[in-house]
Amino acid sequence: MTTIVRDIFVFVTAAIFVAASVLIATGAGAHEFKIGALDIGHPWSRPTPKDANIAGGYLTITNKGKTSDRLIGGESPAASQIEVHEVVDVDGMTKTRPLANGIEIKPGKTVELKPGALRIVLLGLKEPFQLGQKIKGTLVFEKAGPVEIVYNVEENPGAAVSGVMQQHKHH
Repeated sequence: MTTIVRDIFVFVTAAIFVAASVLIATGAGAHEFKIGALDIGHPWSRPTPKDANIAGGYLTITNKGKTSDRLIGGESPAASQIEVHEVVDVDGMTKTRPLANGIEIKPGKTVELKPGALRIVLLGLKEPFQLGQKIKGTLVFEKAGPVEIVYNVEENPGAAVSGVMQQHKHH
């Protein structure tokens, strides 16, 4: 009987270790921030060429509150200015332009800032962004106010969605 008990103990201990390792590994690439009723998921940016003076910032914002809020800007020690932009088609050319009133995040909704769509634009970069780097920043919301975040500099970031890792492809 003691051999069976010992074998069960070893099996359960190994199963707990494997489960803990999986949880740690899947959580490693994801990072989230919160202010008030707003959840900010996995801010990231791409590496930039050495002569670039602009970079995009991407993330998700989920409003778990009962009233709308608005992302109106931000700042970062890595850039001289941050703007909130949208992508538009102008005479057959895709261009970005600043949104004077920011981005509305309605109650119960998630807004995704991603390549080819809404984005944060970091202007006047102080130095190029390098793969693996962490870029500090602040987002400013109309009602919730400022929140400090960190952009991961990644090629193909993973984002935690409902606790499940998903690989994004940005081309």
